[in-house]
Amino acid sequence: MKFAAFCKKAVKKYSSSSLILRILCGIIIGFILAMIVRGLVPDIEKAGIPTNMNWLVLFGDLFVGALKAIAPVLVFTLVSSALAQASSKFDKRFANVIFLYMFTTFMAAFIAVFASFAFPQTLVLEDAAKADTIPQGIGEVIHNVLMNIVANPFDAFVKANYLGILFWAALFGLAMKSFASDSGKQFMASVAQAVSQIVRWIINLAPFGIAGLVFKTVCTNGPAIFKNYGKLILLLVGCMAFESFIVNGVIAWIHLRRNPYPLIFRCLRESGLTAFFTRSSAANIPINMELCKKLGLDPDLYSVSIPLGSTINMDGAAITISVMTLAAAHTLGVSVDIPTALILSVLSTFAACGASGVAGGSLLLIPMACSLFGISNDVAMQVVAVGFIIGVVQDSVETMLNSSGDVIFAAIAEYRVWLKKGRRLPGFMYTASERREMGISKEFPGDTKEAMQKQA
Repeated sequence: MKFAAFCKKAVKKYSSSSLILRILCGIIIGFILAMIVRGLVPDIEKAGIPTNMNWLVLFGDLFVGALKAIAPVLVFTLVSSALAQASSKFDKRFANVIFLYMFTTFMAAFIAVFASFAFPQTLVLEDAAKADTIPQGIGEVIHNVLMNIVANPFDAFVKANYLGILFWAALFGLAMKSFASDSGKQFMASVAQAVSQIVRWIINLAPFGIAGLVFKTVCTNGPAIFKNYGKLILLLVGCMAFESFIVNGVIAWIHLRRNPYPLIFRCLRESGLTAFFTRSSAANIPINMELCKKLGLDPDLYSVSIPLGSTINMDGAAITISVMTLAAAHTLGVSVDIPTALILSVLSTFAACGASGVAGGSLLLIPMACSLFGISNDVAMQVVAVGFIIGVVQDSVETMLNSSGDVIFAAIAEYRVWLKKGRRLPGFMYTASERREMGISKEFPGDTKEAMQKQA
């Protein structure tokens, strides 16, 4: 009995502590254990992780697997439930979010092209990588996107095809709105709440999963990756950092007319951190949904915009496609003029929207962009191989940028409407002096719909 009481108390203490603090502890523990193992197994890249440490790797695999498994169910239940209850409103907020997704993806591609001209990169091309399906043109990408929308709904769930899931969830929700009884609609809402609770349970175990992911990454890669491709990685990460802190910051300031960095840093901390290690926008959807709830956003907006953002808000993917394509052109001595570079920016924008929401999804679109410069598919696939080599850094930062941006733009669109209606933003968006003047704390949730209804 005493042991059971102790366990119950420990679990309660664990759950009540800061999730971010717990994740940071997981990162530190995973890193320390990995460095110890690397010291004990000098040639670990070839020998592999010791069998007696696979239990820690399993934590990471289980965490990512659980998130990927529950995300499609979460998206379907939330969207269909909201539409069934006639509460979904695709107003200017939603249109603004879609515009921001596409505009920032284009800006990311443009910045990557400019940076590639300023700091041209060359690659060491050896053996070609292999892939089953490589899009050969933008027409094929658009065709694939449209076919994904009308894909078999069961197949969409299995393959985590969020365009298809959104499409069928919307149709199902609208149909239930017309034919379901009040009790049926309430049942759908209860199912959505139950699935959301399952997601919260999974997220609560994130520190163990993150520790496993960090351990695996550091053990199998270490610092060796920076020896041959350090400059290329710096260019990619630099472009992504510029997009995150400068471009997104300017856009947020234009919309909200206040310091955007509290919002940006919070999204990077609570969404980007997990996205960095899961390397999957799809797996990070439940994390983003939970963050949107904390930010006081309207579920009718983020239940659709977040899963859609994991498909079309691909700033990092646009940067990767542009930089790697121009690196291939520079390596082969292909002359690239300004008009062609601009065409590449547009092509990268639309190609990025067709990238998969899983790790390495943007890399297989590089051959399509390379075809713009007449680069053969064999050579282009060698570029893809280089992408997989640096993917442990490139893909992690790319997903961090993409996934945190999903929440940033949803919040920008929502908070812009709040300000126009005279509603106060959450406390963390104000300076200390502003909070004292308004009599609110940093944890103030903002004048949400619920708060306004209570005041009334």
